[in-house]
Amino acid sequence: MWAAAALLGACASPHQTDDASPWTSGRLSVRIDASGAIAARSVSSAFELRGSAERGELRLISPLGTQMAAARWAPGQAVLATSEGEQSFASLDELSRAALGEALPLAALPDWLAGRPWANAPHQVRDDGFDQLGWRVLLTRRTEGWVEARRDAPPAVAVRVKLDAVEP
Repeated sequence: MWAAAALLGACASPHQTDDASPWTSGRLSVRIDASGAIAARSVSSAFELRGSAERGELRLISPLGTQMAAARWAPGQAVLATSEGEQSFASLDELSRAALGEALPLAALPDWLAGRPWANAPHQVRDDGFDQLGWRVLLTRRTEGWVEARRDAPPAVAVRVKLDAVEP
């Protein structure tokens, strides 16, 4: 998610992380509502994710199996790789803002997809999931592989994930 066209627009071959953690994969869609003079936008892609908030990699993959873009991060750096080359950012928030026009909580994503709040920020438990970082994370269909995160603050953003496999 990580302009959307830059992230989802071309093939890339980023450097690998040293992370030996397993990959989480599935389908990812992001919808950002219109706000002021900025039109609504949406992005959808297959994805592969591994790592943690501190160090990891997210790959976006076309329906034909071609890697379109990849983000990788480590302490003090975040890199977006596309066919146009690599761009470095000071944080994952800056990377997602440059790619989509909105900062998304990418550091929290590995934990959220695992069905738990991110340990580095306070959260509030709800019957249907939890609230964290200004987002409502819905887990009621996680056993079926669905995780949804919504931010109502303008512009509203919805992130929907369908995981290929769900670990308990």
